Amino acid sequence: MENLHSAVETLMHGANTMFLLMGAVMVLAMHAGFAFLEVGTVRQKNQVNALSKIISDFAISGIAYFFIGYWIAYGVTFFHGAEALTEQNGYSLVKFFFLMTFAAAIPAIISGGIAERARFAPQLVASLLIVGLIYPFFEGLVWNGNYGVQDWMEGAFGAPFHDFAGSVVVHAVGGWLALGAVLMLGARRGRYRDGHVIAMPPSNIPFLALGAWILTIGWFGFNVMSAQTLDGISGLVAVNSLMAMVGGTLAALAVGRFDPGFLHNGPLAGLVAVCAGSDLMHPIGALATGAVAGGLFVWAFILTQNHLKIDDVLGVWPLHGLCGVWGGIAAGIFGAQALGGLGGVSLMSQVVGSLAGAVFALAGGVLVYGVIKAITGIRLSEEDEFMGADLAIHKIGATAED
Repeated sequence: MENLHSAVETLMHGANTMFLLMGAVMVLAMHAGFAFLEVGTVRQKNQVNALSKIISDFAISGIAYFFIGYWIAYGVTFFHGAEALTEQNGYSLVKFFFLMTFAAAIPAIISGGIAERARFAPQLVASLLIVGLIYPFFEGLVWNGNYGVQDWMEGAFGAPFHDFAGSVVVHAVGGWLALGAVLMLGARRGRYRDGHVIAMPPSNIPFLALGAWILTIGWFGFNVMSAQTLDGISGLVAVNSLMAMVGGTLAALAVGRFDPGFLHNGPLAGLVAVCAGSDLMHPIGALATGAVAGGLFVWAFILTQNHLKIDDVLGVWPLHGLCGVWGGIAAGIFGAQALGGLGGVSLMSQVVGSLAGAVFALAGGVLVYGVIKAITGIRLSEEDEFMGADLAIHKIGATAED
């Protein structure tokens, strides 16, 4: 019996490691989605730069999170022999891999907001600071109970702040960091002239759509695999993600009046919003959450670009920042048993936690990009911006003429 028990335990450790590894690979693939969403949205003279930023930021994020960020968030380091690291089939290593892909999403989100006019090296420095120091502080506070904040919220409001897969921890934090970066950077030259908005249309709608589809598919690994073990997996998370996706799509289709840019960001808005409560909501609640997010994205994107004159190129603040905050609050609404949810969540905790994440991230974005701006500068020169980041930085265009 002892041998049988040991064999079953080994099998479970191996299965959990494989399960989480699959999730990590799916979220890793989402970074191709971030890349092509940006490639399709920016002008052609900045396509190479978009691709280069995403993969470079991912590499910087891996270094920052391995050596600093994961330790700050979870108190875990990897300064041990390989024999210790391979215990339980190396599950602890795969858990790091999975969570690192979440951390790397933060610079990928920011990249879309500051596209077409940011210098390359200062952005990599910003990514290092954000993934190494800013993001893991809030991540550990929510997901590891650091500093007793979750205990305080449970005592004050009856339940801790609930964010199953990162509506606030990843998306809202990324979106509000991006807002700080965009404000520090300023608008693209020529975007606003004599009080009018000058159109800078997407360069490639098929690439934009491809990016949205890659992100959508990978999101099911992002959400479902956030259980982190096989015994925690729930089909409810998968179906709630699906319903939020279609709700966001249909709302963006209607509110955006068939605009393909809005349409393909609609499912992403729904998926951002459902992350927090995907393990609690009834599917109809998830559908409503996604639909509100899809409409919110379109409305906020137009408000940001046309009225507030904030040049957030991909609309990452409306998509991730606002829809992420809405998702955190929605978990407290549709997660309640009175609305068909599983319960165990407090609306007050969700409101306080979501707003705190937004304020923290906005302050972090202004601080990081403000300091870098003061020390080295963060914008391309007027000549380089006119030429395009592809030729100015990378010395090659996206396509070659025969």
